[in-house]
Amino acid sequence: MTGRDEAAADRKIRRGTAQYSKTSWAIFSCGFSIFAVLYCTQPILPKLAEEFNVTPAQSSLALSLTTITMAISMVFASSLSEAFGRKPLMLGAVFFSSLFTLALAFATQWEHVLWLRALAGVALSGMPAVTLAYMGEEFEKDSIAPAVGLYIAGGAVGGMSGRLLASFLADYGPDLGPYLSSWRLAMIGIAITGLISTFIFWRALAPSNYFMPREFSPVALTASLLGHMRNAGIVLMVIVGFLMLGAYMALFNYVGFRLQAQPFRLSQSIAGLIFIIYPIGSLGSAHMGALAGRYGRGRMLVASIAITILGTLIMSPDSLLAIGVGLIVLTYGFFGVHSICSGWAPALAERDKAQASSLYLLFYYIGGGVAGSLAGVFWVAHGWMGVAVFSLIAMCIAVVLAALMMRVAATQ
Repeated sequence: MTGRDEAAADRKIRRGTAQYSKTSWAIFSCGFSIFAVLYCTQPILPKLAEEFNVTPAQSSLALSLTTITMAISMVFASSLSEAFGRKPLMLGAVFFSSLFTLALAFATQWEHVLWLRALAGVALSGMPAVTLAYMGEEFEKDSIAPAVGLYIAGGAVGGMSGRLLASFLADYGPDLGPYLSSWRLAMIGIAITGLISTFIFWRALAPSNYFMPREFSPVALTASLLGHMRNAGIVLMVIVGFLMLGAYMALFNYVGFRLQAQPFRLSQSIAGLIFIIYPIGSLGSAHMGALAGRYGRGRMLVASIAITILGTLIMSPDSLLAIGVGLIVLTYGFFGVHSICSGWAPALAERDKAQASSLYLLFYYIGGGVAGSLAGVFWVAHGWMGVAVFSLIAMCIAVVLAALMMRVAATQ
């Protein structure tokens, strides 16, 4: 390393400094808001179905459209950031997604709800697509991992808090008339949180001192993605991600309907308490990721999917205890799957590893959106058993593909 390189490295954000604290907490606050906005409609799907007179499958589009448009937009957002910079895209993500959520509170037609949630997904794409690239450029090497952990923690806490806030305000918020009912107040609360995070982010995030603009080339991007589709291991990986988030979203989208129906008849806020288990996901991600390093990714991926299958079976009986325990086991296993796949996708790529990750996330989130809504058809036709069987079939296909991946990856 030359003297000039050493001087540049010394100016990077280092753990233990005031700049590190400011920048890390700015990223935490935005991770919190982004995932709060993304998942805020999940616990209130029954209320949306009731107020707008739509089916459960149609109501799930309030979440599915957001994940699908976010997934597609992420592929382009990462490349756009190469041309226009990291901070503007991240700042725009949290600001515009908050504005669309605020507008959602005043939507009076179902079509307006869907358009606003789709646009929120486009806006949201700027944060997950760019944050890791920003930290890789601006943070000193040994300071990146703890900063990434704080960002992931912000997302986990935000996803849980957004769901809980929506659940409780939907039940206990004041009802100020048809155009400002309790769930609408929940959207306003989440939007205000996002706008506050926008201000914190704007003031606290360090500028991109090490960003080097590159020309945006849609042709090169497309060629890179298509090139990865010729890699058998990556193809299997993205299908596993598609199936597993699809199964997971299907179960979580409709467990609220189940808990608010007979024989439980729980209130919106009490049913929403199921999202308290989300920190279990962080434990599953860390634990299964560590075991994958010791025993191999393939074996632990198969084991993680098997755990999700077990959790789904446990929560089948009409028992609140069984449902609670099953959701804990399911969440632990699912986040183990995601942790292993997230790291394995770029490892399987010979080049353009970032695009391999983007391809995995593209199919991952599209799977969640498509299956999360499709499962509504099975809910209407067969109730919870239909949703459970739908998810179990997806998981069983995934475990077979994961076992096949072990052989394919060994030959690459």
